[in-house]
Amino acid sequence: MNARPPLPSEVLEFLAREESFARTLAAFPSIGEAQLRRMLAAVADAARQREAASGAAPQRDSAPDARAATRSGTSAAKPTRATPGRRLVVWFDGASRGNPGPAGAGAVISTPEGEVIARLGRFLGPQTNNVAEYEGLLLGLSHALTLGADELEVRGDSELLVRQLQGRYQVKAPHLKPYFARAAALLKQAARVKLVHVPREQNRDADEMSNRAIDERM
Repeated sequence: MNARPPLPSEVLEFLAREESFARTLAAFPSIGEAQLRRMLAAVADAARQREAASGAAPQRDSAPDARAATRSGTSAAKPTRATPGRRLVVWFDGASRGNPGPAGAGAVISTPEGEVIARLGRFLGPQTNNVAEYEGLLLGLSHALTLGADELEVRGDSELLVRQLQGRYQVKAPHLKPYFARAAALLKQAARVKLVHVPREQNRDADEMSNRAIDERM
């Protein structure tokens, strides 16, 4: 039996959750990734309301959608949503086998008490380790902001990235400057931000996700 055609709201929700938006963000540098995702989510909500009014919308499950575990690599384990004003911890990492070589971005979102909310991974293709680290950071930040958090503690074992975002190191590599600008824009969307450089052994979960992204082509 053929699957039913997707509803517009379902397509918009998928784009808001899964698309990288690289070309769109390059064309509209004044908006950040999280803001763009919220725009699409709002349009999806409006489309869903019209579909419900016309009787076209299917009944939605109250549980979070497990399909978020596909391209983004989000774990289906307790994907609770944050409430505005809630503080979240973003762990990030990146891996490159060859530097440059096959690369993956990884991030883990948790509460300050250590409860894991999401595990994220994205395969990047051939990239350097520093680019993979920035991609892991962007992946984690955008997801945390999409969850509604406006207080963020960002933890990573890359001294370079953490010190650059703290303003202690300059971003000298031209190819890293766009990544830095995107990360800085996302951080500005939070009311409070704390940047922490952690030892590699404390960042194993994010490292695991970045390597899984390579192995599983997330």
